[in-house]
Amino acid sequence: MAESAGEPSKANKMQRGIRGFVQKMLMKKMKAAVPSPNKLVLLRDQDGDGAAESRTVFAQGLRSPFGMTLVGEVLYVANNDGVVRFAYSSGQTAAAGPAERVFDLPGPPINHHWTKNVVVSPDGSKLYATVGSNSNIGDNGMENEVGRAAIWEYDIASAKIRTFASGLRNPNGIDFELSTGTMWTVVNERDEIGNDLPPDYLTSVRQGGFYGWPYSYWGQHVDPRVRPPRPDLVESAIVPDYGLGPHTASLGLVFYRGGTYPPSYRGGAFVTQHGSWNRQPLNGYRVVFIPFVAGRPQAPQLFLTGFLNAESKIQGRPVGVVVDKRGALLVADDVGGVIWRVTAAAQPALH
Repeated sequence: MAESAGEPSKANKMQRGIRGFVQKMLMKKMKAAVPSPNKLVLLRDQDGDGAAESRTVFAQGLRSPFGMTLVGEVLYVANNDGVVRFAYSSGQTAAAGPAERVFDLPGPPINHHWTKNVVVSPDGSKLYATVGSNSNIGDNGMENEVGRAAIWEYDIASAKIRTFASGLRNPNGIDFELSTGTMWTVVNERDEIGNDLPPDYLTSVRQGGFYGWPYSYWGQHVDPRVRPPRPDLVESAIVPDYGLGPHTASLGLVFYRGGTYPPSYRGGAFVTQHGSWNRQPLNGYRVVFIPFVAGRPQAPQLFLTGFLNAESKIQGRPVGVVVDKRGALLVADDVGGVIWRVTAAAQPALH
């Protein structure tokens, strides 16, 4: 797991004045403004009982690491300014040497949305990295948004890199649907146009596709705050596939490939909703399950709750989500400081 937080960034327009003061106070209250440990910790469950017997620091001295993916004997890690790699072999408990740089991503000095994820394509040939915007709606100038609000593609064999899709304000979770191999991502949309607009979303991702940010949302709904407008880009903006509710801060995404949950879960998507700091009443703070039929999302189901108590006090905030080798769901909670493991209920013995 990555132990991480955002670095102090160069002052930007979103951090100034009363707005910036309120934002900082809310982030501090939600325990979202802490120094970054900048390390990877290896948890090992030798006996398969769902509890880690050992905890070792695999690597440290990174730069706000977030996403990770293992490709053969190479561990790729997304720092806040690029992807690095470590050699890894089964049973290893610590990196044998420092991280090796693979490719750069837009990062500091502003780096408003600092979390970056990295996944490998189903055939193992390419890496895909998510990069959030540097502002809410281009507030810091579009010159500071070059290469951001996008998913990048890196070809491992040739080391060639390109923008795969753009106009995605803050994509984080990314995975590939089982029946079609199509890439899907969850995206945090813009703020400050009300408690109920616009929805965060889950969408399939088209190569070369543009999804609207900052000029429009949910297709051709123009954001009049953005100047100058770009009607040419708005016209081409792709409507997302599925709304996840406003200001849920949906971060993690994984399709269920395990075999221990009931068959109805196979091929569906789990999404972690971290919850937004700037909405009242609060929204998110849960894990939802979205069944897929013939490659398309269906009505969501609540899966893991309790991160808000009866008085709407925050008890935890789910972030990352993966399926372990035994088919259980692992959910990282960055306020509770724990990793939850959700297993299927034991079936009663037949007599």
